[in-house]
Amino acid sequence: MNPPLALSVAGFDPSGGAGVLADVKTFHSLEVYGTAVITALTAQNVKRVAGVEEVSLDFVEKQLDLVMEEYPIHYAKTGMLHSPEMVKLVARKLEEYQLDVVVDPVMVAGSGGMLSQKGMSRALKKYLLPQAVLVTPNLQEAQELSGIRIMDEEDAIQAAKEIGRLVPVVVTGGHLHGHDIFYNGRVQIIKGELIKSSHTHGSGCTYSAAVTAYLSRGLALEEALPRAAKLVKEAIRKGCLGTLNQFFLADHRGTSK
Repeated sequence: MNPPLALSVAGFDPSGGAGVLADVKTFHSLEVYGTAVITALTAQNVKRVAGVEEVSLDFVEKQLDLVMEEYPIHYAKTGMLHSPEMVKLVARKLEEYQLDVVVDPVMVAGSGGMLSQKGMSRALKKYLLPQAVLVTPNLQEAQELSGIRIMDEEDAIQAAKEIGRLVPVVVTGGHLHGHDIFYNGRVQIIKGELIKSSHTHGSGCTYSAAVTAYLSRGLALEEALPRAAKLVKEAIRKGCLGTLNQFFLADHRGTSK
């Protein structure tokens, strides 16, 4: 029996902790066959971003077409798209192939380096979010997308409701006592814990990739979210985020329908 399939459309992080490398590792750890389309090359590590070079729009389109020509993919996730023009292209192609898309609205690296151009929030809201099945912003990204300054959990709930006008949303809770806020017509707090660790590079990529993998395995969104949150928190706790080795297979695979 062939494994489930998933696609990552994102940037390349040579340190391996984020971007398409992290996404494909996460897919693999959950027994999903991962494919990837690279939108940008970065020079970065876990501490800093030294440069970003965007792949041409034509070549990104060619990558997508060739992957979809070969594989019957139904689920995809996006990461760093870097420019409004890239957002528009990727949104058009994902709609063309009728993919269910999880959007990780990457705009700033965890180290603080900028990974996108101006106008990204507006482009995401106009072109990509309306056709997505979920968007997974952290607090800073949720502020950008909602226009609401987030100081506490109540602010995050209001931001989730604002973003939720376009798409189901989970605001990930790295600074909300570890809780995630899911909004899909009603507010749901996904309980977690705040883990003190410096090993969090790529946590947003891993989370959104895990959600995508679980969806491709046949789980409902409401089942996929707490599983993905648990996977990421355990990886951070054990200091193996970015590797997701055999430790995770037995506990986190999920069940295909």
